Amino acid sequence: MAVLAIFDMDEKEINILSKALQGTGHELRFYQSQLDMNSVYNNETTEGIVMFIRPQITPIILDHLPRLKIISTMSTGYDHIDLQACKTRNVTVCNVPNYADNTVAEYAFGLIVSLMRKFKPTFDRIGRGIFSRAGLVGTDIKGKTLGLVGIGRIGSNMARLGCAYGMKVIAYDPNPRTDLLEGCSVEFKSMEIILSEADVISLHVPYNSSTHHMINEEKLRLFKPSAFLINTSRGKVVDTKALSDALREGRLAGAALDTFEGREMEILVEEEMLRRDDLTGMALSHAMDDFSIMQSERVIMTPYNAFNTEEALGRILTTTAENIKAYFSGHPQNVVTGS
Repeated sequence: MAVLAIFDMDEKEINILSKALQGTGHELRFYQSQLDMNSVYNNETTEGIVMFIRPQITPIILDHLPRLKIISTMSTGYDHIDLQACKTRNVTVCNVPNYADNTVAEYAFGLIVSLMRKFKPTFDRIGRGIFSRAGLVGTDIKGKTLGLVGIGRIGSNMARLGCAYGMKVIAYDPNPRTDLLEGCSVEFKSMEIILSEADVISLHVPYNSSTHHMINEEKLRLFKPSAFLINTSRGKVVDTKALSDALREGRLAGAALDTFEGREMEILVEEEMLRRDDLTGMALSHAMDDFSIMQSERVIMTPYNAFNTEEALGRILTTTAENIKAYFSGHPQNVVTGS
């Protein structure tokens, strides 16, 4: 049976996955930390890896895992894995495609409500013992236009929530899944029209070369000054500096971000900047842009938390265990194209 290394797990998740893989005969090595070069050196006999979205799986990492056969990522996205390097080394990559369709949509819509009803400054004010409503006038959701960039499983759930709230829903997707939109009226338009007409723009796209900085300075200039941007997809879909400039110049009413460009924001939040001398000028620049965004009352930032519910985590762990069992039984499932 195979040796499996399983990373970035807490005790509860370890117990669930252990039970799910019980009886398979595999040797399970659990780590509460993320995969890094130190743990790689201890796993030269590993045939399978289970991990979340960090770290980047590079050719260097793979070179230190000569017996690796499968990587099962506990996520839908797989831009953190070098698929070509995996293909060259005959390493199969599996993902969890449909674990958080409603979960992420519910969270994203919660961010819309939070922005339009000014929850951030409201909660902050109450926390300081101030009960004045001055400056807390919000905006109705009913009657507004929701613009969706990406109509897949999550985007279609967002469309239904928008319709339930009485919003007009418009969307852009080069390959729309209209079969997922039963019971909800959605008008498909060009990206430019979506960005210029919508009161709220919510992003639901994967990260790849075509979506890198999809929302950049040029695109942000199409937004109405009263519009709100929601990003629960991938950080690099949005140009951080361009977003920071748009907010600072009053060209955007607000933004809610559950994901960021790189780790620079985490470094700032953890107050490590002054203790590090290995950050490049570009990294520091991104960090300062992120930090300026975070300070605004018109911006909500959360730590990649949209998927994080008991139910979604259960689906992740169940599907991950099924991916492992299916691969070693000779019938791989949820195999990522290109690996």
